[in-house]
This record gives sequence, structure tokens and C-alpha cells, in this order.
Amino acid sequence: MDWDAYDILTLFFSISYLITILFTAFVIILEDNNAIKTISWIIVVILLPVLGMILYLNFGRNFRKEKLFSRKGLTDYLNIKTFAPYQLENLDNDLIRGNPRLYEKKHIMRLLLNNSKALLTQKNKIQILHNGTSTFHSILGALELAKNHIHLEYYIYEDDEIGNKIAKILADKAGAGVEVRFIYDDVGSWGLKKKFIDQLKHAGIQVYPFMPVKLPMFTHRINYRNHRKILVVDGTIGYVGGINVADKYIHGEEHVGFWRDTHVKLEGDAVHSLQAVFLTDWYFVSQQSINDPRYFSKHSIEEEHLVQITASGPDSDWASIMQAYFTAIGTADQHIYISTPYFIPNESILTALKTAALSGIDVKILLPGRSDLSIHLWSSMSFVGGLLRAGVEVYTYQKGFNHGKILMVDGIFGSVGTANMDLRSFDKNFEVNALIYDEEAVAELERSFLEDLRHSTKLELEEFTKRPLRLKIRESMARMISPLF
Repeated sequence: MDWDAYDILTLFFSISYLITILFTAFVIILEDNNAIKTISWIIVVILLPVLGMILYLNFGRNFRKEKLFSRKGLTDYLNIKTFAPYQLENLDNDLIRGNPRLYEKKHIMRLLLNNSKALLTQKNKIQILHNGTSTFHSILGALELAKNHIHLEYYIYEDDEIGNKIAKILADKAGAGVEVRFIYDDVGSWGLKKKFIDQLKHAGIQVYPFMPVKLPMFTHRINYRNHRKILVVDGTIGYVGGINVADKYIHGEEHVGFWRDTHVKLEGDAVHSLQAVFLTDWYFVSQQSINDPRYFSKHSIEEEHLVQITASGPDSDWASIMQAYFTAIGTADQHIYISTPYFIPNESILTALKTAALSGIDVKILLPGRSDLSIHLWSSMSFVGGLLRAGVEVYTYQKGFNHGKILMVDGIFGSVGTANMDLRSFDKNFEVNALIYDEEAVAELERSFLEDLRHSTKLELEEFTKRPLRLKIRESMARMISPLF
């Protein structure tokens, strides 16, 4: 058989093609991702070997396992190495043992102490803030009263009316000698112009982007974003929840309408934990280690409301927030209420929800009727049929866009924070949640949730299964590609 140059080149590229596929597939399998995600990436690599490999290197790798990110400094704060083991040994205190309903959730407290060293704080005041108007009113008031320092980090910070109003207060406070530190996510806040940042710096504000991405130097780090929304004022007042700094949280948006969301204001011990998360992130972006006691100020709060602040992300050994969701759902004995804008659960969460409903637990999930990200809504809808067949009640919010990220269980446990119930929040984003063990606060969350259901459409299995084939195909396609990103 005679071989010409064309035949040799063809053979060379064929062998290279096969080696590329086999090598990349081998690497993907070694990553130890969930089976669906692994299969999805292998299909992409087979169909688009070169492009698929580039996409995988940028979006698919498991950097929690590879330890790309370091939690250097976290255990320096709050004497976590000392207090976490002590709390693990002494969870049976009078406050918990004296309330049988609270005592039943002790395993969640223990889980978070083990998987993320999330200290259980007791002396706290909790205020649930509904939607952007009340949240920003509270935030602006707290900023005006700042005397020592202001620490804030946001996934989205926009150069709009509310963004400039906050920026002016920050600049005024910095000019008056208040320390102001600001972290913004470089992708989430992509619209922030250099001029805006320079003005903040010129005013004396310390500003750092989280993992800046400079095109065309496209790197894998674009896929790992800081989705946290944290504000700490003088170490005594803290905010966390789903609301970014943008006018749409006040005025809504034309294509989705009113933005429905929830935030929480904390005063007391839990603020110290929120501060520790911020300072850990500050070390990551600035390489400045800050552990002065004045950032963990004494407070006068005497109310007793249990709160754990837990952070999760590629810097964590465990997917702590996902594990907290799973445990709370799997051990519920009365009801489970969930509000989330993006519902793309892993198999563990999905099974836990179905099992709970089949066991007679009242499970209600509130999803958006309209979304800012259509592909996420389509993917969410692909899970609805199986949930309905298991007895889960699923509602779609019709008054606007439901952006709240809340889990409520048995009227005694609640989670308010930045984490959605989706694969990105579980694995790739840096998130932070306030886990609340308190009947009063959770009752308010549940009242608001049930009020939201009045403005929602309940999905019925018979009608849902009759929706057009084109919608089913669209939803299935969205679900198939969602594990990739």
C-alpha cells in the first residue's frame, strides 16, 4: 500500500483526534464529578474535541479538589480552632435542650461545625428585610452611622442611582476617617467602569476586584465567582441575603417586572462570623491579613436567637451549604418551604425532596414565572414533572421575578443567603448563608412565603404533562447542558 502525504496527514490527525478524546475523557473521569456532569462533558469532548477540551479546562474542572483557592486566615479569626471543637462537645446547652423543636435540629448545627467550622452564635438580633426598598433604606441608615469601618462585598454593584448613593456615603465616610474596604466580583460587576473605581480609590476607599478576568487572556478562573453579598458596619451590624446593589431591586426591570427578594440584618455575635468571611475574602484579593480585635467589637445585644454563618465555595473542603440543605430536607418531619430563582439540583437534593414528599412531608417550592436567565428557568421546569409525581407542590411566581433564596423547615429552621438551589451555587460560586434556628424569625419568613404563594400559579401534574412537545424538548436540552456550567 502506497502512502502519500495526504494519507499520512489524515492518519496523524485521526490519531491525534482519538488521543485528545481519550486523554480528556480520562481526566474528566478522574475528576470524580457526579455521573451526569461527567457524561455531559465526555459527550461534548467527543462531538467537539478541541473546543470541548478548551471549554472543559475553563469551565469543567473541580478546583475544590485541586485546592486552587486557599482559606488562609479563616481559622485566625474568632479563635475558630478553639471554639468549634468546644461547641461540638457542648451542643446540649440549656437553650437547645430546653426547646424540643430546636433540639431536633442539633444535627444541622453539628454538621456545619464539622464541614465549615461555622460557629453557633447565640446573642443575636435578627431583622428580616423584604425586597430592595426596605433593604436599602436599612443599609443607608447603617452606613450613615458608621464610625470605625465599613466592609462590603457584592457580586453585582452597578453604577446607577442606588450604587452612586451608596458610593457617595462611602466616600464621605472615608473622608471622615472611617476605613472602607470594598470587594466587587469582576464578572458580576463587569459594567463598572474604571472611572467609577478610580473615584472610589481617590476618595480613600480600598477597592479590589475578585479574580479579575482580562480578555483575551481567557482563563479558567472566570468560572469561579464571588456570589456573596456582605456588608459589615463597625463589626456590630451585618447584612447578608440575595440583594445586590442595583436599581432593579427597587424599580424592577421591564422584561421581568418587580424583583421579589429577601435580605437579613444581623446584630450581635453572628456579625463577627460574617466579618470573618469578609476578612478571609479580603486576604484573598489583597494579601492583607487583618485580625485586629477592633473589627470584632463588643456589642450590647442580649436577645437570644441562634444563628450560624456558613460560607461555601471552591476554597471549602466540603459543599457545606448544599450539605446543610440536604440534611435539613432529609430530616424534616412537618414541612419544607423553598424559594429559589434557579432550581437545578443535584441528584442528592432531588432525591431528598421526592423522598420527603413521598413520606408525607408538606413540600412546597416557589420558582419564578419569569426569569432574567431563560435557560435556567427552562432547566428548572425539566425537574417539575418528577417532583409533582412525588407529591411536591410547585408554584411559579407571577407578580414579578422571584429572586429570593430561602429554605424553611418545620417552623424552626431557616436559611437566608446568597446560595441558589443549583449546581453552580453548590460547586463553583463563593456563597454565604445565615442559618437561623429561631421560631420567631422563621415564622416571619414562612408568612411571607405563603403570601407569595397567593401571587403564584400552582402547577398541576395533569396539565403540566400536556404542555407542548417543543417546550419539553427545550427544557430537556437546557437540563442536559446545565451541568456543564
